[in-house]
Amino acid sequence: MLEFDNVSKSFWTGTQRKVILERASFRVELGNSLGILAPNGTGKTTIINMMSGLEKPDDGEIRRGCRVSFPLGFMGGLISKHTGRENVRFIAQLYDLDPDYVEAFCRWLCEINEYFEMPVGTYSSGMRARLSFALLLALDFDIYLIDEGMPSTADVNFNRKAGAILRERLEKATIIVVSHQASTLEKFCRSAAVLRKGQLHMFDTLEEAKVLYDYEA
Repeated sequence: MLEFDNVSKSFWTGTQRKVILERASFRVELGNSLGILAPNGTGKTTIINMMSGLEKPDDGEIRRGCRVSFPLGFMGGLISKHTGRENVRFIAQLYDLDPDYVEAFCRWLCEINEYFEMPVGTYSSGMRARLSFALLLALDFDIYLIDEGMPSTADVNFNRKAGAILRERLEKATIIVVSHQASTLEKFCRSAAVLRKGQLHMFDTLEEAKVLYDYEA
């Protein structure tokens, strides 16, 4: 499970304090995927980053009783001066996985050929996104985090292969997805929440969440 216990998070914008979460408590059990509806600019990416451990709350505690992914499309974990091969083998060791397997998987999925032996800093944004996505799929998580604002790749062959693997993986895993559109959540989730003015309102069904979201839109 993933649990937020009395979690608060805010930022100083230079003129005022922007509240992302205020004393939020909720739990996501394995097998019960959650969608979070929130307007643009309300902190969707910040919440996803806190779930993954990329950002810390101001107050409260976040407990992870399972393997939680980094956000789908997150590229901050790659070290620019290291090659693709060095990056994937290092990350495999962090997750206690076979570096040879992770390297072979990423080489097969990315199809970036000689660039795999070049520093990631020389990659195009699309190549970097492909490597990050391949790493996510090479690792095994209980909960996958999806941010609607994640980077994408225009490579058709990569999208076809990666999409097939992702669909298979998501059939067995628990998903947490944040979006400003209810249609995005329908693909993954039955239960849902609405983020408004720092408050996270939890609902048993997406239909109930949509009523509040549409009413306050």
